[in-house]
Amino acid sequence: MAKQRSRRAFLRALGAATPIGLAGCTAGGSSGSDTPGDADVEIFHAGSLAPPFSMAEPTFEEETGIDVTREPKGSVASTKKITEQGRTADVLGTSDFRLIRDRIVPDYGDWYAVFTTNAMSIQHREDSPCADEISAENWWEILSRDGISIGHSDPAVDPGGYRAVMAQQLGAIEFDGARLYDDATYQNLRANSTVPTGTETNLEGQLRSGELDYVIYYQSISASSDLPSVDLQPEVDLSKATNAYAKHYAKATVETESGTFTGAPIAYGMTVPSVAESPALGARWIEYFATEPGRAVLEQKGLQPVSPIVVPKSDESAVPDRVMEHAEARETLGPLEL
Repeated sequence: MAKQRSRRAFLRALGAATPIGLAGCTAGGSSGSDTPGDADVEIFHAGSLAPPFSMAEPTFEEETGIDVTREPKGSVASTKKITEQGRTADVLGTSDFRLIRDRIVPDYGDWYAVFTTNAMSIQHREDSPCADEISAENWWEILSRDGISIGHSDPAVDPGGYRAVMAQQLGAIEFDGARLYDDATYQNLRANSTVPTGTETNLEGQLRSGELDYVIYYQSISASSDLPSVDLQPEVDLSKATNAYAKHYAKATVETESGTFTGAPIAYGMTVPSVAESPALGARWIEYFATEPGRAVLEQKGLQPVSPIVVPKSDESAVPDRVMEHAEARETLGPLEL
């Protein structure tokens, strides 16, 4: 135990060692960067975080003098890079914070922050079959018709994949005295569903090419595209962090070779893994998304930032000072146990 406390104190001190140049972003001043130009931060992250992380990267690099290297992949696969492949990263960002809570802490990390949320949606082309008929009131009837192809990412490697399946499941489960459709419709939706790629990254391209008629993925991805989309009901879109909705979402489960996943309100997490080679630089990246410039990027890319970001109260002592300055330590976030 003494060894763990020592390492936590060391990581916390590193996180506060060099002031980030964010004042220039928030108040119009100079960047104040004191980091050598060859400093590098390695980031493993969810594919759905590629748009905001890509947008933030140039400003972050200019403000801090830190070079950013990113590897987008499904969150389950990104986590396995650390836990199974023995790779190192300075930041791990997942679209399901529970992957960090349950698979990184405590063996590969000491803390994490919940920093943004999302929702599930449907996207299609203008000329997708029945596109002139589909709406929020009948999407299940359209997508369950014969000959319709629905794409989603692989549930074994990507939360976007298991959440797409959960969204379909939840429509056939009663909520507040009603359900959207019957079990037969759910079975037809599953029969029409396919997994053409391991993550959500390539789904839009396959939709545009005509390989897929419809895709189910995050609303943030739909919002950043010029293709038409359909927002789903809160009963199925996994967006509502209330006790009633969380209890309903938890009725959906998806079994994969990577484990069994249970439905819950969507919440993204980030951490500096204990295997990080540059933990202080990783803490600076997380700090960026805990402040106004980072939150603005998330909003612009269709996500809903958590403000302030939230860290588990039980791990508060391990959180770097520079991150904790912008965070709130809690035991729960709505119905979510941290």
